[in-house]
Amino acid sequence: MSANASSPPVLPWFARPGARTWRCEAAPAEVRDFHSSLPDYVPTPLTELPLLSAELGVGRLFVKDESCRLGLPAFKALGASWAIHRTLADRALSGKEPGPVTLVTATDGNHGRAVARTARLLGQFAHVFVPQGVHPRAVAAIVAEKAEVTEVSGSYDEAVRLAAEAAARPNAVLLQDTAWLGYEQIPGWIVEGYSTLCAEIDEQLTAEGVAGPDLVAVPVGVGSLAQAVVTHYRSRRSGQAPALLSVEPEVAACVLESLTLGEPASVSTGETAMAGLNCGTPSSIAWPYLHGGLDAAVAIVDADSARAAARLAALGVSSGPCGAAALAGLRAALTGTGAEERRTALGLGSSSVVVLLSTEGPAANPHAASPHTW
Repeated sequence: MSANASSPPVLPWFARPGARTWRCEAAPAEVRDFHSSLPDYVPTPLTELPLLSAELGVGRLFVKDESCRLGLPAFKALGASWAIHRTLADRALSGKEPGPVTLVTATDGNHGRAVARTARLLGQFAHVFVPQGVHPRAVAAIVAEKAEVTEVSGSYDEAVRLAAEAAARPNAVLLQDTAWLGYEQIPGWIVEGYSTLCAEIDEQLTAEGVAGPDLVAVPVGVGSLAQAVVTHYRSRRSGQAPALLSVEPEVAACVLESLTLGEPASVSTGETAMAGLNCGTPSSIAWPYLHGGLDAAVAIVDADSARAAARLAALGVSSGPCGAAALAGLRAALTGTGAEERRTALGLGSSSVVVLLSTEGPAANPHAASPHTW
């Protein structure tokens, strides 16, 4: 057997010094006020897991549990509700034709369901494009919200293209959570909506006697949630800035690839149980924030996220493959060959405070219940 054949696999990893000094403007304060006014709003739990902090050699470890957010099993409702609120308000102010509109979007599951739910509650219509590989139960959940669903025999990027074409029809609006040149305002509102999650973390850590995290790990698809996280922590003018770690599937690591190249890049995606992260192109508005504010990026395989989800479940936190990716990515970074160098790059020590964003519950991604993928 050759030396190469016996060598351990190289962890897909990127680290950039200096990210903690990068700065940007903060998200609007009124976003939190808007969410607080919604009938179903309550902050999601921030759960401390001492066994994990001991296993990973850090001081305290918390999981932000998004398995039930505004009645849905993922964080996406924060962005969809704020963006739809802003969209409808702008249409009313501009004097556009009154009456229901059709909100069009492409989705790997959670965002589309959030758009469909919000549209139904507000008396609007929704048309959702779903790429190949999304589980039938996820599609059925969107249909149950009274949305029109078009299943696409192609990738997420192809579904986005078809949704944009459909939104060109009269009384239709594209409500997409990724941006490109010429389409940036609504994706920007979606990112603003996610800021409520970070504001909650601040309050919850303060209640625990913690000034702030030393590391935040966030699962990444097109990068919109990561943009919100970067915005929150890199807009502060005082206090210690935490390290920010993005986590992606190896088969769809467009952010890691872009960071490595130093410019936005598209990758061909494959099949993964982390369906909500199966995106091949970073959002155009997210990219400057990811490039400037992320300390590191790591890519993992499905088996990693499955093991992390099982570990979280054993500790009382309900998480699907995408949500558990944060733990899987952190574990990959802090263990194995080169772990000490990666720990140093993240600035982690035995007293560090870590926050993992568990972005969905098992019900958000039916793959999680499948013995085949687990």
